[in-house]
Amino acid sequence: MYILKCADGSYYVGSTKNLELRIAQHQSGKGARYTSRRLPVELVYAEEYERVADAYYREKQVQNWSRAKREALINGTPELLPALAKKKFDKKKLQEYLVGRAGLSDSSEAET
Repeated sequence: MYILKCADGSYYVGSTKNLELRIAQHQSGKGARYTSRRLPVELVYAEEYERVADAYYREKQVQNWSRAKREALINGTPELLPALAKKKFDKKKLQEYLVGRAGLSDSSEAET
């Protein structure tokens, strides 16, 4: 499963058996209609799976995510995913969650 960032700032989520070849196809305009109209594209995230079915399942899962959830995954902040899981999230609750997580990580770092 991979995520591309398109020239217009949008994200494209796909899956493939050969990531290098698929990226080249996207860059040449022969990948998907969506990306061919938003070139150039940049690979911003990828996950590998042994089974094609698992990659396809993950692709469909991430395709249904909000932009904020995709960016949390891309940026390596999966701890944000629970707070972003609701279709309409409360920004204040998200901020409280982030502050709480920062407080937890600070205290655990101090102990080590």
